[in-house]
Amino acid sequence: MLGRKIHVVFTGAPGCGKGTQARILTEKIDIPHLSTGEILRAEIKKATPQGLQLKELLDKGNLATDEMIIDIVSCRIDEPDCKDGFILDGFPRTCPQAEAMQKMFAEKNIKLDAVIEIQVPDEIIMERILGRYACMKCGQGYHDKFLKPKVYGVCDKCGGTDFYRRIDDNRETVQNRLVNYRALTYPTIPYFENQGLLRTVDGTSTIEAVSKKIDEVLGIDK
Repeated sequence: MLGRKIHVVFTGAPGCGKGTQARILTEKIDIPHLSTGEILRAEIKKATPQGLQLKELLDKGNLATDEMIIDIVSCRIDEPDCKDGFILDGFPRTCPQAEAMQKMFAEKNIKLDAVIEIQVPDEIIMERILGRYACMKCGQGYHDKFLKPKVYGVCDKCGGTDFYRRIDDNRETVQNRLVNYRALTYPTIPYFENQGLLRTVDGTSTIEAVSKKIDEVLGIDK
């Protein structure tokens, strides 16, 4: 354990492995992994005023505003389980969100330790996303090439035999997501680099090797 609070942002193109690495890290140092998508879905499920407003926006085909996302993330990190730190995954997605996040952190006296960018070439990202699938019962993730169940057709975690692929995990959609990432999210990389917060990790190695590099970057004791 680090013996200190830690606040980290994982960033990178879709399919780079940031969600996987965030989950591994949270198990090591026992701080919450805050996926923006999961936070927003939870807010809708709880039917809070913000959640209802967000649902109305999404039902009309609109996106959540930066202000709404910042407010929801702000409330989440005020919860008791975040008192010793947290790992943000999927946020901030734009420079305005990054600037608003830093302002919000300053108001809460939170020090951001690092922004970890996991770099993976587009062709590898495409292979990773097109090959992934998950257990219908428990959500455990697998891959046609890189992570197969120990027994064909049977989930290692729960024994389920039904699997699914995300409908948007197709070549055209992935290409569009990569274009959007370059246009909207990638500009946050130089923003954090100028603040001395950016740490870049090669994400083309094995999951274990990437995890080890992240540990080194953050100074995590074994």
